[in-house]
Amino acid sequence: MELVGRHAREVDRDARFPTESMAALRRNGYLGYLVPAEYGGMGGSLNGLVSDAKDLAGACMSTALIWAMHCQQVDCLVRHAGPDLKSEVLPRIASGEIYLASVTTGTGGGHLMSVDDSLTGAPDGNLLALGRTAPVVTGGEYADAFLVTMQDDTDHSGHGVSLIYASRADLTIRRVGEWNPLGMRATASGALRLDGTVRRDRLVGQPGRFREVSHDSMIPLGHLAWSACWLGAAQKAFSGLLHQIGKTIRVDRGSPLVQERIARIRVDLELVNAYLRRTCEEIESQRDRGQSPNRPDLHIHLNTLKIAASELTFRAVDRMVQLAGLAVGYSADAPIPLERVFRDLRSAALNYSNDRLLTATGILSLADRSVRLL
Repeated sequence: MELVGRHAREVDRDARFPTESMAALRRNGYLGYLVPAEYGGMGGSLNGLVSDAKDLAGACMSTALIWAMHCQQVDCLVRHAGPDLKSEVLPRIASGEIYLASVTTGTGGGHLMSVDDSLTGAPDGNLLALGRTAPVVTGGEYADAFLVTMQDDTDHSGHGVSLIYASRADLTIRRVGEWNPLGMRATASGALRLDGTVRRDRLVGQPGRFREVSHDSMIPLGHLAWSACWLGAAQKAFSGLLHQIGKTIRVDRGSPLVQERIARIRVDLELVNAYLRRTCEEIESQRDRGQSPNRPDLHIHLNTLKIAASELTFRAVDRMVQLAGLAVGYSADAPIPLERVFRDLRSAALNYSNDRLLTATGILSLADRSVRLL
């Protein structure tokens, strides 16, 4: 964590990929955290993933999100790839050879099930031609392979979406947009154009049935891991703020107003942590029973986690900035990185829009008339 934290300010300032931090994760086997031991990986749990993502985010949230999204893709392979693809790819991930990026955002917006680009059969019937433009690809220029959503070539309804594994060696990759955002600057999430040819056995899950992979793996892992990253960054910032009170932050510790402001920050973080842990337990329990979390109440719990974590962690850091004041809370050169964490967490509600999730949760709530709360 020391190495990750050491480079956090620099990679944020320069909006560059955290190559040093990712190299350390490769060397120490963390790209294979969710790879089962039989393939040489750590065989980690979801609870362990949440804990490690929190710790990483406390040092550098961009690095944590890059790693968490890689693990999200790995989980899709572990649970839905065919045996040949698993045998070929998972040991290489475990050894640190393959960092996976996600290409699931379309030019029409961030909806997972909406893709404009279609897979087409190449002259060799065993091959598929892939051409995909994506406005946001986290770490895409540095990835060794990708999981890409495409319209299925055999589905003419426009609704069938497939997920396909594509090695960098099989693609021509071209940058089609720059990355100079407010926060999350080191995620290097610029727009890319991918073109190439892949074998049909690179499909992850059944053709045209990415929705099943998404509900079983991509969405649960995304909401759990993102929420852990946001909480970890806010928690570390709060710890730093508490250590600076009476030093660089000149406020009266005995003031009821100061105490109330500190309490409200703590309450927000406690609520996110409790809901995150309980949701993680629920998803792990479903998996232990061999069941998919494709029920209205479980979707509601996952959506609620993402919405609550994104809003409450940002609110907590906003309150920290207010309490720390202009010199410490609003300065990029302050001894605690409140300014950077504030910018990073502003993206949380936009990373798969809360507006979309609230609409979906309203529809799902109408289907869950028994109101099965977490």
